[in-house]
Amino acid sequence: MNRPRTIGHGCAFALALVAAPLLAQTPYPTQQVRIVCAFPAGGGTDLTARLLAEQLHRSMGQPVIVDNRTGASGMIGTGYVAKAKPDGYTVLVASGEMAVNPHMYKPMAYDIEKDLQPITLLVKVPNVLAVHPSIPARNVAELVAFAKKNPGTLTFSSSGVGNPQQLNGELFNKMAGLKILHVPYKGAAPQLAGLAGGDVAMTFVSIGAAKPFIDGKRIRPIAVTSKTRVTALPDVPAIAEYPPLKDYELVNFFGFLGPAGMPDAVLRKLNEHAVQALKNPDMATKLRNVGFEPAPTTPEGFRDFIRSELKKFGQVIVEAGVKPAQ
Repeated sequence: MNRPRTIGHGCAFALALVAAPLLAQTPYPTQQVRIVCAFPAGGGTDLTARLLAEQLHRSMGQPVIVDNRTGASGMIGTGYVAKAKPDGYTVLVASGEMAVNPHMYKPMAYDIEKDLQPITLLVKVPNVLAVHPSIPARNVAELVAFAKKNPGTLTFSSSGVGNPQQLNGELFNKMAGLKILHVPYKGAAPQLAGLAGGDVAMTFVSIGAAKPFIDGKRIRPIAVTSKTRVTALPDVPAIAEYPPLKDYELVNFFGFLGPAGMPDAVLRKLNEHAVQALKNPDMATKLRNVGFEPAPTTPEGFRDFIRSELKKFGQVIVEAGVKPAQ
């Protein structure tokens, strides 16, 4: 009497063994993907996240939404993703602050190496070095000479303490042998208004934010902080074109990451579709028009890049004695 039940149990077990690999091979994605953006709507990180979401929706065939979880220099959104289920349905677009924060805030609620899986670098984001029109300098050489003739009188602004803009200024000070005083503002809008109004002499700022001020001749662009010139400002040289500062390079960046522990097949698919998105001519043009340079990588290449930026930013922070704002 028990034999049919035994056979039934055996069949069920065999079916489960067959079904398990099939479930494991379920094509990804099969549902909505959430891209967490660690910064507010309207900024460069948000713009990049939304352009990426649009392209991923088209190529992967599932809804892709952007969820802005902001605060604490990007650590709120980043921490949320670091603790998310590693199934590829909650991912992150973050900025260069990920390479700054570990040097500024200790302890942190997450570990970049252990809790996050790099997918691809998205874009490099050079800053532009711009001056108030009253400053009699039209290139880096003239600016350095003017600063040396007027020691202790010049100031530069950024949109906050410890961000890549301030670190650009501190690196410029160090490499050029200057002591230009940092003046932090709470965001790009007041930072640029301060420069246009003559409250500070110069600034390091994102190209997208600065472009209307440059086009309106309210501020004068001197150089960009990348190693080479950028599409959005083709006539503006790189700081590195000034021979004494030929090794100067410090850029912000936006990257695509997920929680550690994602299945390799999911990681590779996300990388494939994100790289494909960055190579889309329409998306690439939109990014370049605001000063972002698409820079897709492998997951391994992006991890190496993060490690190098952690080292680079950390050295500038230590040497300049940068401390978190109180």
